[in-house]
Amino acid sequence: MPHRTIHIFRKGLRLHDNPTLVTALETSDVVYPVYILDRNFMTSSSVIGSKRWNFFLQSIEDLHCNLQKLNSCLFVIQGDYERVLREHVEKWNITQVTFDLEIEPYYKGLDERIRAMGQELGFEVVSMVAHTLYDIKKILALNCGKPPLTYKNFLRVLSMLGNPDKPARQITSEDFIKCITPTKLAAEEYYRIPKPEDLGISKDCPTNWIGGESEALSRLEQHLEKQGWVANFKKPQTIPNSLLPSTTGLSPYFSLGCLSVRVFFHRLSNIYAQSKNHSLPPVSLQGQLLWREFFYTVASSTPNFTHMVGNPICLQIDWYKNEEQLQKWKEAKTGFPWIDAIMTQLHNEGWIHHLARHAVACFLTRGDLWISWEEGMKVFEEFLLDADYCINAGNWMWLSASAFFHHYTRIFCPVRFGKRSDPEGNYIRKYLPVLKNFPAKYIYEPWTAPEEIQKQAGCLIGKDYPLPMVDHKTASEHNLQLMRQVREEQQKTAQLTKDIADDPMELNLKHPFKNDKECGLENNKVKRRCLEEMTAEDGTRQSDLVQSLDPCEVKVC
Repeated sequence: MPHRTIHIFRKGLRLHDNPTLVTALETSDVVYPVYILDRNFMTSSSVIGSKRWNFFLQSIEDLHCNLQKLNSCLFVIQGDYERVLREHVEKWNITQVTFDLEIEPYYKGLDERIRAMGQELGFEVVSMVAHTLYDIKKILALNCGKPPLTYKNFLRVLSMLGNPDKPARQITSEDFIKCITPTKLAAEEYYRIPKPEDLGISKDCPTNWIGGESEALSRLEQHLEKQGWVANFKKPQTIPNSLLPSTTGLSPYFSLGCLSVRVFFHRLSNIYAQSKNHSLPPVSLQGQLLWREFFYTVASSTPNFTHMVGNPICLQIDWYKNEEQLQKWKEAKTGFPWIDAIMTQLHNEGWIHHLARHAVACFLTRGDLWISWEEGMKVFEEFLLDADYCINAGNWMWLSASAFFHHYTRIFCPVRFGKRSDPEGNYIRKYLPVLKNFPAKYIYEPWTAPEEIQKQAGCLIGKDYPLPMVDHKTASEHNLQLMRQVREEQQKTAQLTKDIADDPMELNLKHPFKNDKECGLENNKVKRRCLEEMTAEDGTRQSDLVQSLDPCEVKVC
């Protein structure tokens, strides 16, 4: 008999490439698209700032509108996740619950409880991979049950899997004719989408990003029209202090699943196929998606991934605890204009370039202040539109040289770094208008300007704008010695995430996917041995995965 299904939207706030919703529609005669807005659950693992709340509410409003175009709707229900689900399973006589598979520990725990509820109340549970390029379990299986801890090893494992699955088919209004949604119920006040003020959230000034699938797909098409730019994109060559984003700026949409990473990956593949020469991982656009996948994979099986203590791949460092200095960094009052301009953009827009993130993260941690990366991670969680459990923690460990990154002697100068790409200081003038009248000669180091110049600029350093909070040269040299000592004492931990050769970001790596012949029988033997040795959480063998992972049966590049 066809099911009566609740499809729970979580981070996949879209209709395109939504395999779980497709399955729900194909196996049901009634489907209720639902978003359970459990604020306690949503904030249990991270802080969510007002800009991200607004972006999220825009995204579910857009999802509701897109469903309405297909004769459906979105039921938004506020309250405790499990209580809400239990009540509506009984109220609507539900026989199936579907949702996208997530890898974060708080989602894993929730999913286990939903499955237990299903056994108790008699409904089936279906979950499918949609937020990542690959099924992370398959990547782990090919690496003998462990996450590959370096990017090169990660690419080696992917070479056995081939390309990610193709996106799911398009959902149409025909689907909702065969499988209806009781849309009249959605008119009830109980199911409406809340406004920011209903949640006690300030309605922020508009940013450069509007939430939702519609905006995400529009931006995607705009970027893919520039095929030459796409084919030759190299992330390290983008500009951190351009007045408009010099990268795609799609990350907020990937974060909430408004845009499918699989769709982007395969659209890029089509462009690369038409280009004689194109950039390669790790610096290409596809390489950026693979970095995302790498951090998701490592996070999925690393205990305490978002913390230092109890995290087996992270160096245990005795960071300073200095609340005053942390607040100056957070509030853009360090006295270094390049750093303060970045932090101001973060507050104002909810986004900063990846190299700008490098600069402020290095300054907070190993460069100048020697404050824990966990503190910086929390600030990014609160203010970034693209905040992501796995990527945020992974990058903060990287940038603090606590894991993944090992050229720790490279410390970003808070003066010279920004000056190289923006010698006139236009970025600083935009985000720190108090300094806008300083000559270019002094704008990165306004404390060096003669008093007469400061008066002419209408800004006295130490009064209208703070003096530098540290001496960069002295602080960075001292911190470098501390880091060298830590790494010598914890060499075994440091080696876990270190590539044997060079930093992968500097390598001109070949395309990560091998052809069928290169995969060879040896890879099959290794995979079969790993899979046969592994057992699932319920104790069953994983050998049933072997056939689906045979590289000679997978279409690869």
